[in-house]
Amino acid sequence: MAFKKIMIPTDGSEYTKAAVKKGLMLAKALDAKVTAYYILDQTAFVNIPMDATTLNIYSLLEEEGKEAIDYVKAMGDEMGVDVEVWMDEGSPVKRIVDASKDFDLVVMGTLGRSGMSKLLMGSVAEKVARHAYCPVMVVRAKEDVA
Repeated sequence: MAFKKIMIPTDGSEYTKAAVKKGLMLAKALDAKVTAYYILDQTAFVNIPMDATTLNIYSLLEEEGKEAIDYVKAMGDEMGVDVEVWMDEGSPVKRIVDASKDFDLVVMGTLGRSGMSKLLMGSVAEKVARHAYCPVMVVRAKEDVA
C-alpha cells in the first residue's frame, strides 16, 4: 500500500512535535501530501453554560489550534512537503477516526494528557489506533518532555 495522504493530528503540545517531525520526514520520503488536523475539543464545554468566560476560553483554544496547524505548515514548507491545514470541532477521537477513512496513514504523538487525566480519559492515540480505518503510526515523545 502506498502512503500518499497522511494525516497528522496535533494539539500543539510538545508531545506532538516529535510526531509532526517524523510524519513530515515520512511524507517527504514518500512524496506524500499531509493534512495537519486540529480538533477543538467540545467535550470540555458540554456541562458549562455559554457565557463570556466560556467564549473567551473557546477563542483561546481556537487560537491555540491555529498556531498548532500553522506550526506543521511552516515546518512542512521548510522541508518541501505539501501541507494542508484543517480545523474541526468535536470529540478528538471520533473526528480523527472518522477522518481516517480519507487517508492512507495517521501519524500522531502521544498527546499531552498524563496522570489522572490519562487514566480517566484514556489515550487518544490508543483509541485512534484501535478504531481508525487506516494504519496509525504513534510516535512517542522524548522522555525529557514528560
